[in-house]
Amino acid sequence: MFNAPRLAKGRDRCTLQIHPDDARARGLADGARARVTSAQGSIEVPVELDAAMMPGVVSLPHGFGHDRDGARLRVAREHARGASLNDLTDDARLDALSGVADLNGVRVRVQNVEARAAD
Repeated sequence: MFNAPRLAKGRDRCTLQIHPDDARARGLADGARARVTSAQGSIEVPVELDAAMMPGVVSLPHGFGHDRDGARLRVAREHARGASLNDLTDDARLDALSGVADLNGVRVRVQNVEARAAD
């Protein structure tokens, strides 16, 4: 989908969805950049306020990392959208039932990038 020019148009869909109260507590506004850090690594992504998110939980849909070196999806790479969710996950952690990578329930810390730059 991300390599089809017609489907690559529009707004950035690789955003950190976060409840407005959680964002406010971190000094984050809609569209601000956040650093998301786990035990495995960290990424920077734009924030999307979403009151439907449960407080204390964030979501990073479409975190495919199209801007990585070696990516062969020309259209997706040109748009360079999306940090890679894989940078936050533990490649040794597998879903017991299916045996595929476990991409859910990853403990992360969310910080305001601009606030960190001011320190």
